Amino acid sequence: MVRNGKVYLVGAGPGDPKLLTLRAAELLETADVVVYDRLVQEQVLGFAKLTAERIYMGKPLGKHDSRQDEINDLLVRKAAEGKTVVRLKGGDPFLFARGGEEAEYLVDHGIPFEAVPGVSSALAAPLAAGIPVTHRNAASSLAIITGHEAKDDQSRLDWPAISRLQTLVFVMCVTNVGRIADRLMENGRSADTPAALIHMAYWPGQRVVVATLGTIAAEAVRAGIEPPATLVVGEVVRMREKLNGHMA
Repeated sequence: MVRNGKVYLVGAGPGDPKLLTLRAAELLETADVVVYDRLVQEQVLGFAKLTAERIYMGKPLGKHDSRQDEINDLLVRKAAEGKTVVRLKGGDPFLFARGGEEAEYLVDHGIPFEAVPGVSSALAAPLAAGIPVTHRNAASSLAIITGHEAKDDQSRLDWPAISRLQTLVFVMCVTNVGRIADRLMENGRSADTPAALIHMAYWPGQRVVVATLGTIAAEAVRAGIEPPATLVVGEVVRMREKLNGHMA
């Protein structure tokens, strides 16, 4: 009888292989199987040993649920073969990455697992753009929010409460930037509030669009911004003008 292997739910960070944790690199070097998504750069996969089986499981738009079922089954199947499996996710596995769902599935099927944190784009993307998400003179509160629920009338988000917080960071938000801005303004946020959209943070094609809450959707369309991107709303966005030119 083959004993079960183990699954490691590993955060790959925002993309740059230099931002990978030492623990993540160590696990990649020993993994038998690496299951990765579309937000993992090829250089990060270069840490895996040559004999490792690499399985791409990126999620096409609109097929997240069915693809997630495939991923869950794949992790269990490979671990049941006695293999060491690294499930490599962009960002952090437990922040809007379905790592919690995968962990539950592994527990339900008797597969041991370990979760390894990664640098989330929710914090890394603003930093890459020269925007501190908190600042003693500008922001003492921060919310990290998924942009997917902006179009949902049954949203679990408390928009009146969210709108009062000083810094807002929306991930997975590009297709809903306009709706997000509308929801915030409907709930009291000024249209003049600074806003920035960071596209492909820490990837070669990184771009930043700076505007106001009232104009960010139009500016995003004008700039041709596509996923992935991170939206930052709040006075901290003004810091980019001072900091960005001095960042190495």
